Amino acid sequence: MTTQWKLVCKKSDLIEGAGVAAMVNNQQVAIFYLPEATSDTKVFAISNWDPFGKANVLSRGLVAHLQGQWTVASPLYKQHFVLSTGECLEEDVKIPHWDMKLEGDNVFILES
Repeated sequence: MTTQWKLVCKKSDLIEGAGVAAMVNNQQVAIFYLPEATSDTKVFAISNWDPFGKANVLSRGLVAHLQGQWTVASPLYKQHFVLSTGECLEEDVKIPHWDMKLEGDNVFILES
């Protein structure tokens, strides 16, 4: 299996401190741009699918820094998902996540 970086959008398509949804390989992905993140990573991607609310809504959730990690709270039932790992803080559930990179104005997702 090979992995490659795929251009998914432009930085200008993103909203600082919030999420946007994108279709990547026929799957909805929630992309978050956090310029205030202290890590090298400023762009994060998780599945847009909320496994509790059974809807594609995570891109519309509220971003927060909890327990030393950047998270998004589902707008439906408020579970928090860690943006770097897809792990849920309240339940033993993990959703898909992807590595992202920002090069100039281009935003890339790592496909596998």
